[in-house]
Formats: sequence, structure tokens, C-alpha cells
Amino acid sequence: MDRYQNNVGVLVPNIMLPPKGTDFEKWAVVACDQYTSQPEYWEEVRRLTDGAPTTLDLILPEAYLGAPDEAQRIDAIRTNMAGYLRHGVLKKHEQGFVLVRRTVAGRTRRGLVMALDLEQYDYRNGSTTLIRGTEGTIESRIPPRLRIREGAKLELPHILVLIDDPGRTVIEPLAARADEMELLYDTDLMLGGGHIEGRLVSDSEMIRGVLQALAALTDPAAFREKYGDQAPLLFAMGDGNHSFATAKANWERIKATLKPGIRRTHAARFALVEVENVHDEGIVFEPIHRVLFGMDGRQAVERLAAKLAEQNGGGVETRWFEADGPAAMAVEQGHALPFFFRGGQGAFLVREPAQQLAVGTLQNAIDALLAETPGASVDYIHGDDVVRSLAARENTVGFLLPAMEKSQLFPTVVFDGALPRKTFSMGEANEKRYYMECRQIAR
Repeated sequence: MDRYQNNVGVLVPNIMLPPKGTDFEKWAVVACDQYTSQPEYWEEVRRLTDGAPTTLDLILPEAYLGAPDEAQRIDAIRTNMAGYLRHGVLKKHEQGFVLVRRTVAGRTRRGLVMALDLEQYDYRNGSTTLIRGTEGTIESRIPPRLRIREGAKLELPHILVLIDDPGRTVIEPLAARADEMELLYDTDLMLGGGHIEGRLVSDSEMIRGVLQALAALTDPAAFREKYGDQAPLLFAMGDGNHSFATAKANWERIKATLKPGIRRTHAARFALVEVENVHDEGIVFEPIHRVLFGMDGRQAVERLAAKLAEQNGGGVETRWFEADGPAAMAVEQGHALPFFFRGGQGAFLVREPAQQLAVGTLQNAIDALLAETPGASVDYIHGDDVVRSLAARENTVGFLLPAMEKSQLFPTVVFDGALPRKTFSMGEANEKRYYMECRQIAR
């Protein structure tokens, strides 16, 4: 079997895991970009894993990015990777995918660990590649992450990638045959992470079935029927936009040093991810709200109304409510954007928005306002109650946004390009991917 399937941008990898008998609850830790303001969480992880093989030895929690000892931590990661390889802490499995079943917060979702071709990915807005980002990439966030990946012998994925597979042709047929596969791990995850099991998909027939089903999702005629004359999109980032962009930056750096013949199969050309079906009932998109700081509430509302009118057609209405008015409202056409501040609440009614999503309509107006308002800032907040609490402070305005429908993701990326930053979250922090599988990317 060809390890590299160019038509769908997939590499069937050789996964590495600790051997059976390992305490996988201590081995697996949550994505490094979670609990960034809570170093105490990571201190507890260190306490729980003390003396045991753990992926905490192989990652840098972003809570420590920019810390005085950042360079020493990165050096230690490289040393630990080399040691884990040298001392047999990791076992290389035969070529295959990993079928993942994760239960957390009362929901179960399935995924498939594979490697994706970074040559088929472009995070820039307007990209027509097979693999695309879903969120505007802030390039200043790449260098600190690149310092970690440069010189690393291993990669560990916390990246979740979505496919649009309403017919459930890729992952779900494997799930129906899970009992035929080797069980790699079956464990609880620490600190409220739920439960996870992984099985090796090494049967050549099963692998070919996955690749054929992925290829069918990019069939030009079928794609044209859904989206018109648009370039096929197969893989859309669900979580880990900046991590995947960092892998791309690292590959471009390495590629420049290689002869053309070596570039095709070089390990760093690919990035390990977990692929999930956006139609999986266990996947929930939660909204990320906005809170504006450093501006008088009423003045901010008036200026935002003007920005919204400039950026969108059909006029914009500002509707005011009494203190017990609705927390949110809907309009038959367009976007309703509720706001709260000390002394007032209401909603912007944008009847002919230029963006498909309410978050895009609001974010464009906020960005324009902040560009001409020194000292003002915006933060991205989970939870209606938190927004209301913050908005009660002086010179603060809170905005509630609706949850993005999962069905909107692929059409929006196809037609509009990358979504505004912080459009949606795939669950809470403890629902994010835990590091488990490894792949060697350098000797």
C-alpha cells in the first residue's frame, strides 16, 4: 500500500504509543492551549504524573509561554523525546489509523487519527486547498510554537480536523467493526477528561475503504451540486488552527533544505491529527461571546451602530429594552446582536449583513472601532452569566452571540474563507483532545 495518498492528502502513519500495561491516565494530558491562565492546573498535572511516563514531558503548556525558563523547558522536551525513543518508552505500531471513541460531559464522539499533507494546506484567507483553516491565523502566534517544534523528534496531536460527511461513510463504518481491531488503550482521562479508547485500523481493506470514502467527498460533481463552482474542501480545522499552521511553517523551513526527490516522503511534510465528522452527535459547537473594555457603554453602542451601518446594507436598527428585556432575540432575516452595559441593554438589528455569521458582523465592527480607539480592548468569553457580570462594570459592554450551527461551518469556509477568530469552541476545556498518540518526525 502506498503510504501517501495524494488524491486526499492523507498519510497512513506508523503510530507510536507506550506498551500495554502503561498507566494511560497518567500518560495522556490535555491540549497545551487549555488552562492558559491557570498554571495551578498544570502544577496539579505534574503532581499526578510524577515518576510516570507522561506526555507532559513532551509538550509545553502555553501557560508557560514567555516564562523566564521557557528555553530550558523546550530543551528538556527535546531531551525527553530522545530519551523516550532511546529507552523504549514508545512502541512503533504497524501502519494504520487509530479509531478513537471519547466520552465526556455525557456525550460520545468518534474520530480517526491520521496524518495530513501540509502541501495540501494553506491557512490564508481565500485559500482553495483541500485542507483549510477555519479561523483567521494570527501569524505572530506561530514563532513561539515553532520554537517548540523545531528540533523535535516527535509530534503529538491535539489538533481536531472536521470532515463534512452527512452519509457517515468514513468513520462510522469502522466504528461498527471496532471489535475486529486491536485495542491500543482504554482508560479514564485525568481531571474530568472522561473516558477514551483507541483501536488500531491496520487492515488494508479498511484503510482502502477510508481513503475511497474520503475521495468520494471531494468528487467534483457532488461538490458542485452542493456549492456551485467552488474548489473542493475536504478537511477543515476544528481545533488547533495555530498548531497546524506551525507544522506548516516548520515544513516550509525544512523543505527549503531538501532535494526535490526527498520532499515527497519526508516525515515533517505531514502532521498527525484526529479527524472527526462534523455530523457526529457528540460534537457540540458552543458560542464565544465578546466583552468590550475601556469605553463608555452608550458611546460604544452608538459608535458600533455607525460602524455596522457602514459595513452592512439595508440600515441598522438599535432597539433598546427595559432592564428585564430579552437576553437575546431573533430576526427573520439578518442578525440580532444583543448588548448589555451598566445602565442599558438592547440589540442591534442588522437586516442585510455582509457576513453569513453574526460573529463576523459583530467582529468586523468591533475591529474597526478598536482601530480608532486607543485604550479600548476586547476579550472572548464563555457563558452568558459571565458576560452579564462583566458588563455591569463601568466602561464595559457585553455582547451575546448565538451558537454557530455545525451545518454552517463548511458552507461558510467555502464561500467566505476563514471564520472570524473565536467563532466557536468544540466543547469546554476538559472536552479538548488529550495527547495520546505520537509519531516520529526526525531522527
